[in-house]
Amino acid sequence: MAPDYMPGLRLAREFYVAVVRPLLEEHVPRTPYAAALVGPGSEVVGFDTQRSVDHDWGPRLQVFLTGRDAAQAAAVTAMLASRLPSSFRGYPVAFPVTEPGGTAGHRVQVAGLGAWLTGRLGFDPRREVTLLDWLATPAQRLAEVTAGEVFHDGPGELTRVRARLAWYPRDVWLYLLACQWQRIGQEEAFPGRCAEAGDDLGSVIVTARLARDLMRLCLLMSRRYPPYSKWLGSAFARIPGTAGVGASLAAAVSATDWAGREQHLCRAYEAVAAWHNELGFTPPLDTRVRGFYERPYQVIDAARFTAALREAITDPQVRNLPLTGAIDQFTDSTDAIGRLGFLRACVSAAIAEP
Repeated sequence: MAPDYMPGLRLAREFYVAVVRPLLEEHVPRTPYAAALVGPGSEVVGFDTQRSVDHDWGPRLQVFLTGRDAAQAAAVTAMLASRLPSSFRGYPVAFPVTEPGGTAGHRVQVAGLGAWLTGRLGFDPRREVTLLDWLATPAQRLAEVTAGEVFHDGPGELTRVRARLAWYPRDVWLYLLACQWQRIGQEEAFPGRCAEAGDDLGSVIVTARLARDLMRLCLLMSRRYPPYSKWLGSAFARIPGTAGVGASLAAAVSATDWAGREQHLCRAYEAVAAWHNELGFTPPLDTRVRGFYERPYQVIDAARFTAALREAITDPQVRNLPLTGAIDQFTDSTDAIGRLGFLRACVSAAIAEP
């Protein structure tokens, strides 16, 4: 009989308190550590449901060691393997995962904090976080490190890292907002042009692209790391006050003609433009849509917002960056996003261009 569903974060918390903490107190009482559930997994960002239990699911967490204590990771892992119970709250404690060659084993990952952070992010944020670090790290990964829950943090390093990565520095944030408006400005006239050319399917596809970019813009405006595609709509729906924008975007992508798409997109544009003004980063901009040159398409003229945000950036290095943005503003290939060294090389090349 399958156990009753329990959200993964709660399962991890109870597993730590009832099982893992007593074992650590008994066997390594003098070793400072942090215990948390962070990193990949729908339960970390709070999007898990009953469906999630069909793979990679069970009581799990990380135990992080720092400094010289990191050398004890293998010994602590072995101790846990011999002492953990076979099940907890009805779920097996040792379970397989879908990674290549994955075999059943307990999922209390014991690791040095620095090595784990570098493996997840491509850099160690316990030291200075550079402009390259911010731009080359997928927002999904930043979300994974700053979401979840820390159950215990003796050394305090994990807590400090999460605070440091909680959100982008102001100028980087403004730059990413400018780049997101830039993406919208580059395609906002295309739904009408595609339809006018007889390509209604193309009009629908570009409308969906614009809806996606507006959703990501709203997440950035609300200081929330945009997740990857599976959770984008769920994350957007949790932003307070965006129900109207969401309804307009849903109506735009489901409209059966260009006129309907344009009408609903324009409502969304104007609502997001008003939100931009509320943030107060730039002088107030006209939030009304307008014609696209001499063509019969209504647009928000997103380039106005890009220019104003860029002007508000105080750091000349950031202000003068090309408008390519962070890595996931110009690539969403799953294979590429998983290669952190490649991402850093791409962003290094992008920001090096005059």
